[in-house]
Amino acid sequence: MSVTQIAQTVLQAARVAPEIFQLRSDYRALLIVVEGIPPGPSDEASDALLQEAETYVQNQLSKTPATGFPHIAAWRETYKAFGAKPQKTRNSLEALTRRAEGGLPRVNRLTDIYNAISVKHQIPLGGEDLDKYIGSPFLIRAAGHEQFQTFSAGEPQAESAAPGEPVWCDDAGVTCRRWNWRQGPRTALTDETTRVLFILDALAPLSDESLVQAADELVSALKRLSSGVRASRRIIDASAPNSPDKSGDSIEHETAYKSFLRPEYRG
Repeated sequence: MSVTQIAQTVLQAARVAPEIFQLRSDYRALLIVVEGIPPGPSDEASDALLQEAETYVQNQLSKTPATGFPHIAAWRETYKAFGAKPQKTRNSLEALTRRAEGGLPRVNRLTDIYNAISVKHQIPLGGEDLDKYIGSPFLIRAAGHEQFQTFSAGEPQAESAAPGEPVWCDDAGVTCRRWNWRQGPRTALTDETTRVLFILDALAPLSDESLVQAADELVSALKRLSSGVRASRRIIDASAPNSPDKSGDSIEHETAYKSFLRPEYRG
């Protein structure tokens, strides 16, 4: 199967459960599959992106607390809606924004790049190593039996997702808990990663235009790593129109239907 076919297979099979849109009808997931990435550790270019993001957020925080940032505020309300306490379990965007005041973490080149884009564009953004991923991504509200593999005190540990919390999954289990709170180590990006599934989570008041701009900057940063980098993307939302991507690639908008879900994850 070719690179393009792999990307299209992953993206076309991706799905979002209807109960997610019942929780937030304005929710949009922008999925990007990027392949042909040269492996490597953090470098000057990724550090420069982080520094730019840090400067931007530090300037914003001098005027407004993180909880006053519009997209962070929207996610805090959404966390309350499914029973999470946002002051205790902060969404990834808020957690990164707060850390930016003292300096963002340096993890590895790919993680550094997407963290910088997340903070600069104020969008929760996660990356999954596709070579460790099983099947295609799907977002559901957990029944309470879904397993999440993590570590505690350096030892592997399995947790069960709380009933009702939104979880991103692949066919092997939960890959990210509480929508965009904590990603699992099984599919984490490393210095050796060459194929990535990126997930950008958006709520109002963030516009589709701003969402696409963030995706464009992410893809541009990755394409600067090598002329062999290829990217495909898709938007899943609660409507069903088609919309052209500014870069010339197609972005599909599809309504999620219950029949698309694997039987064991149906509500």
